Amino acid sequence: MHTHIIKDLLGFKDIIIGNTEVLQEYTSIDITLKRSIHNCPQCTSPTDKVHDYRIQSIKELAIFERLTLINYRKRRYICPCCNKRFYENNDFIGRYQRSSKRVIAAVVNALRSNYSMKSIAQKYFISLNSISRILHALKYTPSKLPRVLSIDEFRGNTGGEKFQCILVDAENRKVYDILPKRTSVDLEKYFRQFDNHNDVEFFVTDMWKPYRDLAKKLFPRATIIIDRFHYVRNAIWAMDNVRRRVQKEVSKAEYKFFKGCRRLLLAKPEKLSDGLKIKLSEVLMRNETIRRAYELKACFMTFVKADNYLLAQNLLIRFLSTASDYNIPEFNKLAKTLKNWRPEILNSFKAPYSNGCTEGYNNKIKVIKRNAFGFKSFQRFRNRILHTCQ
Repeated sequence: MHTHIIKDLLGFKDIIIGNTEVLQEYTSIDITLKRSIHNCPQCTSPTDKVHDYRIQSIKELAIFERLTLINYRKRRYICPCCNKRFYENNDFIGRYQRSSKRVIAAVVNALRSNYSMKSIAQKYFISLNSISRILHALKYTPSKLPRVLSIDEFRGNTGGEKFQCILVDAENRKVYDILPKRTSVDLEKYFRQFDNHNDVEFFVTDMWKPYRDLAKKLFPRATIIIDRFHYVRNAIWAMDNVRRRVQKEVSKAEYKFFKGCRRLLLAKPEKLSDGLKIKLSEVLMRNETIRRAYELKACFMTFVKADNYLLAQNLLIRFLSTASDYNIPEFNKLAKTLKNWRPEILNSFKAPYSNGCTEGYNNKIKVIKRNAFGFKSFQRFRNRILHTCQ
C-alpha cells in the first residue's frame, strides 16, 4: 500500500519502489526503472541487454518539508551490434544533474518571487551555487524594439557601476531589458544593434538631457514624452523650497508655525477637510510670499489636470506668464525648466503613456536587491530582474 502512495508522491513513470528509510535528517527512497528495449544512440539497433548498474543519488522535492533523496539504480545497456554502452532513458533527471527536473522547475518558479537566492536554496535543500547556475542558464535576449519605449535609471551598485538602466515596453507593461550603464555612448551602442528604430513611435523619459538627445538621434519618428510625475515633482519641490526659505527669514515662533504646515501646503485642496481649509487660509494670510507661491502651485496644477493638448498649451502659457509676474526665484527656476522641455512636456497630453510602470518595476528591483544584500555580478542581477518581472 505504501509503495503506491510513494509512487503517487514522486509522480515518476514506470518505476519500481525498493527500500524506503525515514532517517533523522532525510528520507531515502530506492527506485529502479522497469527494464525495456532501447535503441542504440550510435547505430539505432534495438537492445535490452544490460551491461551494468550504477547508483545515482538525486535530490527530489521535499516530502513533508524533509530532504528527500532518491537512490536511482540506473541501468547501462550495451548494443550487441556496435558494443556502444549507454544509460537508459528517464524523464525525471537531466544529464549531469544531481537534482530532479521537478526541483529545477520549482527553483525556476521560485526565482520569479522576491525571495533571496539563499532562502530558495535552503527551501529546496540545494547549494547557492546550484541556484546561481540555474539562474545563469536562463536566457533573455530581446530581438526587436517595442513601439512604446520607456527608459529610466536605478541605483543598482553592481558590476562596478553606481547606476543601471531599465528599458520597459510601456504599451505591454513589461521589462524589455536591463543595461549595465546609462551613459550616452553605451546606450547608443546598445540601440545600434537593432534594425527597427523607425518602429519606435513613443519614447518616454524623465528630464535628463542625454536621454532626449539619444532619442532624437536614434528614433527620428518617435514622439518624446516627459513623464508627468517628474515635472509635477519639480513644482512640489518649488513650493516646499519657498516655505523653507521663508522659515529662515521669520521669527523663531513663525519658523515653527510654517515648518508644521508643510503637508498642508503640498496637499490637494479638494482633499482637505473644512477645518484644514480654514487653517490653510490662516497660513496664506500670514505671509505674502507663501500666498503667491501657493497661487502659482495651484495655477500649475490646473495646467497638469488639462484633458487635452490645446488646453494644456494655453494653461502652460498662463502659468509661465504668472510666474514671470510674481518673480519668485524657486518658481522662476521651474518656469525655465518647463520652457526648456516644453514640447516634450506637452506631448504627455497627446498619448496615455508614462513611466508609471517603470517606477513600479524600480521599486520591485529595490526589494530584490535588498533581500539579496546586493549583487556582485551584473549578468546575474539582470537575469533575476528579467525573470522576476516577466
